[in-house]
Amino acid sequence: MSEVGPLLKHWRGARRLSQLALASEAAVSVRHLCFLETGRANPSRAMVLKLAEVLDVPFRDRNTLLLKAGFAPEYPESELDAPSLAAVRDALDTILAQQEPFPALVMDRSWDIRRTNGAARRFFAFLQEGEAGAVPGPANVLRRMFHPDGVRRHVANWPEVAEALVRRARREAVGGVTDERAQQILEEVLHYPGVPASLRSLDAAAPVLPIVPIRYVRGDRRFDYFSTVTTLGTPQDVTLQELRIECFFPMDDGTRAHARRLAEATGP
Repeated sequence: MSEVGPLLKHWRGARRLSQLALASEAAVSVRHLCFLETGRANPSRAMVLKLAEVLDVPFRDRNTLLLKAGFAPEYPESELDAPSLAAVRDALDTILAQQEPFPALVMDRSWDIRRTNGAARRFFAFLQEGEAGAVPGPANVLRRMFHPDGVRRHVANWPEVAEALVRRARREAVGGVTDERAQQILEEVLHYPGVPASLRSLDAAAPVLPIVPIRYVRGDRRFDYFSTVTTLGTPQDVTLQELRIECFFPMDDGTRAHARRLAEATGP
């Protein structure tokens, strides 16, 4: 019995498509698709890639589909610091620099922070200046936001932000963007002291606001930001497809002024 069938069915369910809808989009018969999902027929390499494209399956998971069907992976996975990705790193640094004096960062599928601009380093150093304690492990967005020693204490609307982050992480897990490590980190942070147990049972499919403001407060300074997440448009590499560029934008003149003063006081 083919191992790829149940995975194809999983992705069809994740994309909320009926067999008829998927068969129509992929220009195959419903009967043949049924045979593929039940393991009564084995797909060709071209068929796996065609169905994966229609289902918008991420590259990492397309490779898994191919392996389960008995074929070699299609998409390479490079280290971000590999020589072949030098142009990409330059592009990322340009995007981050253009966001000054407001924070921006690059994260991977596990929510690990891979790159930041000077504004992000200045801002988060300012928030936690003189505070004891350290967040465990590599710099990670989820850990920084949920850990008692992270930035959580400075987020005035933390419950709202935390709920939005959990929903986003769960949606990405369903969509295949994340990996086992990211799921482990999410479960870890949901059990940190002070994190409401209700966040562990959130429905990932529930609608959320397109923009969730983040209100940071330190002393007499308040920074009101909203963020946007950008992906690379035409990646042909697993690593590049999984990168997320998050840019923070000020919501008021006070935040703009505070950000500029931080830049002037500390430099790049």
